[in-house]
Amino acid sequence: MHEIADVEQALRRAAPHQLVSVVEDALRKQCDALRVELRLADYSVRTLQLVGRGPGAEPSVPIHDSPQGRAFGAQEPYAVEGPSSVLLHLPVTVRGDRLGVLTAELSPETDLRPLLPGLAQVCDALGHEILVAERDTDLYVLARRAKRLTLAAEMQWQLLPGRSCARPEFALAAHLEPAYAIFGDNYDWSVSDGRLSLTVTNGMGEGIEAALLTNLAINALRNARRAGLSLADQAALADQAVYAQYRGGAFVSVLLLSFDLATGEVEAVDAGSPRLWRLRGQSVESIGFEAQLPLGMFEDTVYVPERFTVRPGDRLLLGSDGVYAAVSPAGESYGDRALARAFRGTRLLPPTHVPQAMLRELTTHHGASSLEDDALVVCLDWNGAESSAAG
Repeated sequence: MHEIADVEQALRRAAPHQLVSVVEDALRKQCDALRVELRLADYSVRTLQLVGRGPGAEPSVPIHDSPQGRAFGAQEPYAVEGPSSVLLHLPVTVRGDRLGVLTAELSPETDLRPLLPGLAQVCDALGHEILVAERDTDLYVLARRAKRLTLAAEMQWQLLPGRSCARPEFALAAHLEPAYAIFGDNYDWSVSDGRLSLTVTNGMGEGIEAALLTNLAINALRNARRAGLSLADQAALADQAVYAQYRGGAFVSVLLLSFDLATGEVEAVDAGSPRLWRLRGQSVESIGFEAQLPLGMFEDTVYVPERFTVRPGDRLLLGSDGVYAAVSPAGESYGDRALARAFRGTRLLPPTHVPQAMLRELTTHHGASSLEDDALVVCLDWNGAESSAAG
């Protein structure tokens, strides 16, 4: 425990771009590591990108069908024995958000079992320090790029809270495609004492115009939420902000949800195109709401919240119109039948795997051509307050 505390202190004192070096120095001293490398998941969550470039190291490895990807996907350590060393791959995750994989090359005589608890703590500390360091360096942001982002996508990714989040009461994850060229779709969440706020947003238009519009709406919603306003008033304030800027010439579709973590009661405001499905047991059901006007369409729109309840074991899926409205070569929308079938097929997957699985099915349904719109999927598994109490 003393050694782990020393590593944590060293990480806090280190320059933002030297976190991997600190971990490497510590593991050389504590377990005779020969080398250490860190890889972060790219924006599309298809590859693990090397932080920094060591001599001879591959700049990226696929998440599918690689030892590092196995540790990342399973969220468990994975060791590969070689003739002269052992490569130990360890997931780096912060509050359910999977950042990447730390790899340590160790002597083949190393007994891994007593080391694993301490190494897990090191990875946890490293993940937290990466999130702090990103305020002061581009190193880790750059490492996530398998290719260049469009400017609109750069703006959108800067708005996002993360890719996943987990607490005893729930676990949620989200993904956007095309990851390097998104423009109007967005998601946001915030967990406070007793409540989870979850928002799915779709700004009209393309490119920079859509990104600017969504940026305004998201920040207006955050401003209202942080002022303690009700869900309906959050929508109203954001509606006024968008209308004041665009005078009805542009609007934002949004689905606002607020979960009571103790009871599972959900308050919802449906202002546009994002939709919600629930998987309960083997049954997939579309949860419909009374359609209300998108944000910014008219001045002083009044929004009325609706309510429903989630039960432990429920899985919710939120999707933008780029998902459910995408059509097959035969002209069938993904949301007609294929979405429910694909969603039902995710019941054995962890929520972190669901958004990408749904988007892969969407690509298959749509055919070989690229999607006409960006596509957003959010998955939420509800465990309930009983899980929190048990924890």
